[in-house]
Amino acid sequence: MTDWLRKLNGNIQEKVLERSFPDWLEPMLAKLTHDYFSDDQWIFERKLDGQRCLTYCDGDGITLYSRNRKQANDRYPEIVESLDCKTPFIADGEIVAFEGTQTSFSRLQPRMQLKDPEKAKQSKVDVYYYLFDLLYLDGYLITELPLRKRKSILKAEIRFQDPIRYLQHRNTEGEAFFKEACKKEWEGLIAKRADATYKQSRSSDWLKFKCLNRQEFVIGGYTNPQGERLGFGALLVGYHEDDHLKYAGKVGTGFDDDTLKSLHEHLTSLERKTSPFKEEIPENGVHWVTPKLVAEIGFTEWTNDNKMRHPRFLGLRGDKSAEQVVKED
Repeated sequence: MTDWLRKLNGNIQEKVLERSFPDWLEPMLAKLTHDYFSDDQWIFERKLDGQRCLTYCDGDGITLYSRNRKQANDRYPEIVESLDCKTPFIADGEIVAFEGTQTSFSRLQPRMQLKDPEKAKQSKVDVYYYLFDLLYLDGYLITELPLRKRKSILKAEIRFQDPIRYLQHRNTEGEAFFKEACKKEWEGLIAKRADATYKQSRSSDWLKFKCLNRQEFVIGGYTNPQGERLGFGALLVGYHEDDHLKYAGKVGTGFDDDTLKSLHEHLTSLERKTSPFKEEIPENGVHWVTPKLVAEIGFTEWTNDNKMRHPRFLGLRGDKSAEQVVKED
């Protein structure tokens, strides 16, 4: 019996399941809430603005997977090389890049688009991998253990040295921590029930406290550029509702020239004659596209007719399929 398992008391030991190395475990996802609270039965973590990645170390090598099971090794070779894989484990975490003291999804974008590990190593975008949960260790599935216990095992059993970092948490004062997070202009917090098991689904045991409104949207079209603008004018985006793509507005800011060029090339390859949206869109000079691309959009608020106010493009998401995109309530 390994040391970490021997240290568990009898009742908790029964929750540890001896298993062969899993092919895949669905990541646990959080639900959005606007009811902020403090509770000593919950922990509170910083909500990082990066790419969710799970580490699969089978004892022979490391594979990084996005939340929709796409390999990410070539994008982040320094992460793979820094992880110690002597003992089989599966860990959950987030890969981030920093803009000053802020984690920045936009800053991470160039790395997310790379497929050549040598180019990734030469990139000027430094990345860090924050681990916050442990699902499997040395022949045992530990998802039925309470969260606090899984995190303590993670901290004790995984070697943390840059660019691998342990995501710290607070045990109380969720409301005060949330105010602090917003003052520091973080994206928000994740509140997690301290005794919760790791569920392979979206669960109210994990809750998102967001300082800023932002979520994924499906790109359904784009408008012609005006003046000296390159590529396109604005993206037309929406979300799925009752098996239809519902229009949520157009996004015309947040693009640099390189993004306008590269994204326009991608969009032209997806062009179609008919609109993918349920309702009629009152725009001229529109090019419709097959709704496959997912964009991360920040905005100030929802209007009464479910349109975004002051939207801004933050980047493309390759770790979530278009069919999964719904309005976050």
